[in-house]
Amino acid sequence: MKSLLPRLCVAPLLLGAFPTLLLAADLTAPDAQLEKLTGACQFTEGPVADGAGNVYFTDQPNDRILIWTTNDRLETFLQPCGRSNGLFFDRDGNLLACADERNELWLIPLSRKPRVVVKAFDGKLLNGPNDLWVRPDNGIYFTDPLYPRAWWKHRDDQPQQPGQYVYFLSPDRRTLKPVATDLRQPNGIIGAPDGRTLYVADIRAGRTYAYAIQEDGGLTDKRLFCELGSDGMTIDEAGNVYLTGRGVTVFDPSGQQLQNIPVPERWTANVCFGGPERNQLFITASPALYRISMRVKGVR
Repeated sequence: MKSLLPRLCVAPLLLGAFPTLLLAADLTAPDAQLEKLTGACQFTEGPVADGAGNVYFTDQPNDRILIWTTNDRLETFLQPCGRSNGLFFDRDGNLLACADERNELWLIPLSRKPRVVVKAFDGKLLNGPNDLWVRPDNGIYFTDPLYPRAWWKHRDDQPQQPGQYVYFLSPDRRTLKPVATDLRQPNGIIGAPDGRTLYVADIRAGRTYAYAIQEDGGLTDKRLFCELGSDGMTIDEAGNVYLTGRGVTVFDPSGQQLQNIPVPERWTANVCFGGPERNQLFITASPALYRISMRVKGVR
């Protein structure tokens, strides 16, 4: 891996410097400090940790996937990277990427030689895969909102698909189908640790919904989870759901707000757990990557 920079200066930001909702149920570690790990990007997105706790994330305008390593170094994983946005690892250790340059879904093995696993639906381009989650059997859910991009060569004012849907790709990668078609603009997505519940944020509607996951990939029993949309999402081992936008807002499995973690940037795009013990929350926010220590751990 080629290092972008030597070990970067980590600047601590005290949580008390920004307004937040402080409850007995705070999930941040005692005396936790929000650390700015780097601000050397244009727009960060899609964080996900590998098995060792290294955090991969994207800098989409600069067309690169970066890694914040467990020894606190910033390294380049892949550039160019198809204008990747959301990332997730499958159970075989391959990195899956929402490659927005040509509206595709990529699989990137450790050899760093990507291959396209989804390039179209019903013979037409997708709107632009944005975020994804891989369930325990390697089936993939991904959101496909329409965000026109300056780098597209096709007309962005005439979407190919009839709507902005959530799709499911079967574990054998042979069957792709829309499984949620009634959302205004699905964006953030994450599944529960047991693989039975899927959370999808309808960012334009300002709501997040929960669904029961069926074996064939279908979604049933749609219910309102909370009155807040989200760009990216993650979940911890207790089933608490983390939404982004204005900082990071945490909800328990019933949809009750537990805590807001403020972030001093205009927009918080995404979030994941990483580090060797999976107890560090990594936050992509505009040009920066942040980290804060937690009392809880993410899902491996």
